[in-house]
Amino acid sequence: MQTYPFETITVNERGEIIARETGSAQQFTEDLAGVPLELIALPGGIFRMGSRPGQGYPDEGPQRSVIVAPYLLGKFPVTQAQWRAVMGSLPPCRGQGANRPVDRVSWHDALRFCQRLSRLTGRAYRLPSEAEWEYACRAGTATPFSCGETLTTDLANFCGEHTFRAEPKGVYRHGTTDVGSFPPNAFGLHDMHGTVWEWCADAWHDDYTGAPVNAAAWAGPRDARDAARVLRGGCWHDPPNLSRSAARLRQQPDQAEDFFGFRVALSALE
Repeated sequence: MQTYPFETITVNERGEIIARETGSAQQFTEDLAGVPLELIALPGGIFRMGSRPGQGYPDEGPQRSVIVAPYLLGKFPVTQAQWRAVMGSLPPCRGQGANRPVDRVSWHDALRFCQRLSRLTGRAYRLPSEAEWEYACRAGTATPFSCGETLTTDLANFCGEHTFRAEPKGVYRHGTTDVGSFPPNAFGLHDMHGTVWEWCADAWHDDYTGAPVNAAAWAGPRDARDAARVLRGGCWHDPPNLSRSAARLRQQPDQAEDFFGFRVALSALE
């Protein structure tokens, strides 16, 4: 483990910076034949998952408290260099670049990556549960975004032709950017808002009625291989509203769109 120092930024509803704070996290680096795969060690805790009544979309409630055990999560979405180091060849990514997120990957593709990575390293890599993903994204916040009341294109890669609150319009980059191009959240995680939608382990449910309270992945009926799955985080093509910490997307597990990626998780170092 190494210490990763960083600076976080908080903005008000006009997108103006109101705070800059320094932080640090414990980082583990997996060496993939010369390509680093960095994970941040996240503390356990309890958080409120989903949106408050009257906010967000119906599938984001009812809001509930979730207990999360300590775990490790990718500092960035899996990059094309990391994918190639593990899988040998790349999918036909829309956005080309070794340090850009791998895209056009299905849930099944992401699962295969985790399985092969596990065999290569002897560690049980997996996709994060949806609760683990939101806990990591919020990083202790209860605002719509981990950076505050709104989001700007200085802080994330989304379609800046749209706004969320009273901030000015930003840029529309029409594609992915290198991972780590924007400031991290208070856990030291980058690109949790925008860039690419990220697959989670869970089957899709229309709301959180009956959801686990221990951050475990929520299975579907018999957890069928073809059950719809969950993506989180928004992407470069979407408005900021879909990059909120609570926002969710439903897709079939064989779908591999231009803006679908993922990051990996570990329950513990072994």
